Amino acid sequence: MLTVHHLNNSRSQRILCALEELNLPYQIARYQRQPTMLAPPELKKIHPLGKSPVLEDNGLVLAESGAILEYLQETYDTAGQLKPADPQGKIDYRFWLHYAEGSLMPLLMMKLVFGSLGKPPVPFGFRTVGKLLGQGVQKSYLNKQIATHAQFIEQSLNGREWFAGDRFSMADIQMIFPVIALLARGGIDNLPNLARWKQRVEQRPSWQRAMTKGGPFSLPGA
Repeated sequence: MLTVHHLNNSRSQRILCALEELNLPYQIARYQRQPTMLAPPELKKIHPLGKSPVLEDNGLVLAESGAILEYLQETYDTAGQLKPADPQGKIDYRFWLHYAEGSLMPLLMMKLVFGSLGKPPVPFGFRTVGKLLGQGVQKSYLNKQIATHAQFIEQSLNGREWFAGDRFSMADIQMIFPVIALLARGGIDNLPNLARWKQRVEQRPSWQRAMTKGGPFSLPGA
């Protein structure tokens, strides 16, 4: 039996979506974030990093969303429904699987961190300086970088419904979390292709079942 170690409001929603797409039986081990929004220490008993998602499959323990999605596709997607078969589709598929966490999410996490420097738990006496520092870094660097990435993603969806071609794939599942974060706190308007893509994802029965089983989903700090 497949087991998803699922942390609320986390990337593990993507794994639930993939399992639902593949119509695989699985069970969920649930964990709740601490008041600090960090994962509870119990997750370190499953994987040394103490992060989520973690997938268990007959004694095999896998971490990292992209690695888990690739494993599920290669192991259980015998019909090839979630990976393109054409050469260009395969290239796009590989790119978006790595781009989501390798390029886009670090910028969005930095924006969250620098946007929080004027708020608790930053000590009261440092909040004014922290706020000014955070605003300065965002204005001089982060906002420009995020805008560049947003336009790149928006243009990549011109004339296509999905990231790796004309079919929904694991690449789209991997991009769910960063796109939701980008649209929620990227500070960028007029991204119609991305907005329509997000709507298509949210209309898929697999995503709806993942949301039902995984619980309400909202981005920390969004």
